[in-house]
Amino acid sequence: MIADSPTMLCSGVDTHAHVFLHDLPMAPGRRYSPEYDATFQAYLTQLDAQGLSHGLLVQPSFLGTDNHFLLEALAASPERLKGVVVVDSAISMAELDRMQAAGVVGIRLNLVGATPADYLGEAWLTLYRELARRQWHVEIQRSVTDLADFLPRLIETGVTLVIDHFGLPKEGELVPTLPEHQRFLTLLSSPQLWVKVSAPYRSGATLEQSRRSLAVLRQAMGDDQRLIWGSDWPHTRFEHVTDHAAQTQGMRDLLIDPHLIEQVMIRNPGRLLTL
Repeated sequence: MIADSPTMLCSGVDTHAHVFLHDLPMAPGRRYSPEYDATFQAYLTQLDAQGLSHGLLVQPSFLGTDNHFLLEALAASPERLKGVVVVDSAISMAELDRMQAAGVVGIRLNLVGATPADYLGEAWLTLYRELARRQWHVEIQRSVTDLADFLPRLIETGVTLVIDHFGLPKEGELVPTLPEHQRFLTLLSSPQLWVKVSAPYRSGATLEQSRRSLAVLRQAMGDDQRLIWGSDWPHTRFEHVTDHAAQTQGMRDLLIDPHLIEQVMIRNPGRLLTL
């Protein structure tokens, strides 16, 4: 369960950003290799420029389960940064303890190009139950097309789930009349399921398409309590089309209403991350 009443000491939370160096050891079989550095100091500069107090660093897939650079960033700025790591299902309780003490609040499953069934074995289900006990969350990157095929198994473990980037709809927006979209939307009545309204450019979405997707999500959820935002800095593979300032302003343009902006960019992430 997520705490109901966090101490609200933030002016805005970016729940999706990556830090890395281009010469760090890279994971085999990766789909992308960066040719530049994205340091936590540079990221904090972006937060400051947009008047945001906190950020959530997400382990990039190309670094695999070697989370040491992310953990170093958390240690350098524990008052502003928390983290989501990539791990194996066999990770020890001692290692989870160490990560939790460092400011880690979740794990990431980037299932783009992967087989979701590989993450539904008993070892993984046991890990999800342990994460639920710790009040961590599981962040999932996967197209909405087949999310409903495997999300119910994860929901059963009691863990909080966060779906990246509007669910990456290949159509550019969530369309309730499409059966595969509707199956996912039906699951959003579960209080365990959250969605990041982030990185619309990864689905090729226009502002109007994002607005329609947002309306669909709000209706399916029945409230605005489980929507969060992330910049996706430094926008790997899309660096030439956007930046942190554009994504921050784009989210405000999307949400429009000051109360909704506060809900999505401050209150909701404050509860999820226990700020």
